[in-house]
Amino acid sequence: MSTKPATNRLLIRRAIAAEAEVLSQLAFRAKASHGYDAAFMEACRAELAVTRADFAKRVFWAAEDADGQVVGFAGLWPANDGAAEVDPLYVEPSLQRGGVGRLLWAELEAYARETGAKRIVLDSDPHAVGFYTRMGCRVIGEAPSGSIPGRMLPHMEKVLGSGGR
Repeated sequence: MSTKPATNRLLIRRAIAAEAEVLSQLAFRAKASHGYDAAFMEACRAELAVTRADFAKRVFWAAEDADGQVVGFAGLWPANDGAAEVDPLYVEPSLQRGGVGRLLWAELEAYARETGAKRIVLDSDPHAVGFYTRMGCRVIGEAPSGSIPGRMLPHMEKVLGSGGR
């Protein structure tokens, strides 16, 4: 039996600054689920942290299960030069590939469109490229990791045409 929730039982809502620590812990668990070692994870700790101050700079959404637990979240920087930036998007490891990320993506994409973004950009963990490709993104280059010197990440983009999601 799957432990993944029925996505119709999830509430997608705006996250609040008081949840910063909960979001940070979820981000760390989700990143670690890709098999990175302890040294790598420690090097990423500061970059994975969500602070209360981050809520003044970008919009965050939380996916909340029927028990009121946050099981995923996403952040979006406002459009700059027509591009809104996803930073970050994480789902509880036991629920990955269960539709949580797709629901979060739909919310942030709708918001990007509503606020006038012409495209969405992001720097992806190599393990997440498949997810973002399924969301309509494509790799357009590379970007340096903010945590690991010399490590390059896939830089991805989704052009937002007119019309629906």
